[in-house]
Amino acid sequence: MSFLIFDADDTLWENNIYFERAFDDFCDFLNHSTLTPPEVRDVLNEIELVNAKIHGYGAVNFGKNLQQAYHHLAERHVAPDDLQHIMSLAVRILEQPIELIEGVGETLAALSSRHDLTLFTKGHPEEQRMKVDRSGLARYFAHTAIVKEKDAPAYAKLADERRFEHAQTWMIGNSPKSDINPALEAGLNAVLVPHAHTWVLEHQDLKPVNGRFLQVDKFSDLIRHF
Repeated sequence: MSFLIFDADDTLWENNIYFERAFDDFCDFLNHSTLTPPEVRDVLNEIELVNAKIHGYGAVNFGKNLQQAYHHLAERHVAPDDLQHIMSLAVRILEQPIELIEGVGETLAALSSRHDLTLFTKGHPEEQRMKVDRSGLARYFAHTAIVKEKDAPAYAKLADERRFEHAQTWMIGNSPKSDINPALEAGLNAVLVPHAHTWVLEHQDLKPVNGRFLQVDKFSDLIRHF
C-alpha cells in the first residue's frame, strides 16, 4: 500500500480557468488606454506575490487584489461602485459549478480501494471545504487538510502527523511550486499531472532531489503506476 496525497484545485477539478475569466472581465472594465492585458497581469502578479504571503489565497482575496490593481491602474476616478463591481467579478468564481477533470472520479475510486488517500490543499478554509463538499469526492479520502501554504515544512508535518512512510508516500498535483518541489524537498515522492491553465505564479523549474519523481499525461494514468 502507498500513501497518496492529492492536490485539489486544477488537479481534481477546474479552478484557475474561472480566475482567468474574471481577470479578462477586469481588463475589459479597466479599459486601460495603453497597457495590454499581459501588462496588466504583470501588475496584478506583483500584488498577488506580496498579498498571498499575508492574506492567503481564494476568490475573495483575489477580488481584493483586483481592487488594489484597479486603484493603481485606473485612469478615472475610483468610485465605490467600481470597487463593488470588481469584487463581484471575483465572488462570482464561487458560484461556478465544480467541474471534475476527466478521469478523476473513477481513478480515485480505484485507488482508494487499495491505497491510503489524503487531500491536501491550500487556500481559504471555507472556500476549499465548500469545493470539497460540492465535488462529491470526500468519500475517497481518509483525511483532508487545508493549509495556508504548501511548503516543505507543511509536507513534513503532514507526513509526521499521519505517520506516513516517506518512501511509500507520493504527492500528486499540477503545480511544480506547491505540489512537486516542496514535497520532494520534504523527502517524499511526487507525481506531476500537468494542467494547461496552471496559475502562472505556480510555475517553477523542477529541482533535483533524492525523492522519486514521475510525470503522467493525464490523471487516469495514475492507475498504471499505483
